[in-house]
Amino acid sequence: MGSIAKKGLQQYLIQLQQHPLRTKAITAGVLSAISDIVAQKLTGIQKLQLRRLLLKVLFGCAYLGPFGHFLHLILDKIFKGKKDTSTVAKKVVLEQLTSSPWNNLMFMIYYGVVVEGRPWRDVKTKIKKDYPTVQYTSWTFWPVVGWINHLYVPLQFRVIFHSLVAMCW
Repeated sequence: MGSIAKKGLQQYLIQLQQHPLRTKAITAGVLSAISDIVAQKLTGIQKLQLRRLLLKVLFGCAYLGPFGHFLHLILDKIFKGKKDTSTVAKKVVLEQLTSSPWNNLMFMIYYGVVVEGRPWRDVKTKIKKDYPTVQYTSWTFWPVVGWINHLYVPLQFRVIFHSLVAMCW
């Protein structure tokens, strides 16, 4: 069993090196699936809602993985790959003031309009009501994750690390 897992990891790392965008997108989709399955079960949903699950996978593959891939490349380019604490602090602040609000807003829109199929006016009302709390809560948790990610995690694993934490979030 150990050698199967080891070979699987080796193949994954090869794919990550040869096809980073595709690998991160698929990984974000798979982790979104796991997260949604767990969330459905924890909230008492008896029969798995496949449509919801597939739409969450789509969001992970089409948006979260690619967005994270390019975000981290851009941040490393802006800050020239530096990992000193001052630079990491700047990366975290920039990430929290730009991508964090954007990603939370995009998820709330996508979930309300696409996944739940609610009318735009209802989604807009929910965003006006809930977005400040969502973003504030995000800012109490994700800067620590960003700090760890930028300081200790190699560039090619940052999206994966973020997706793993998001799966538990």
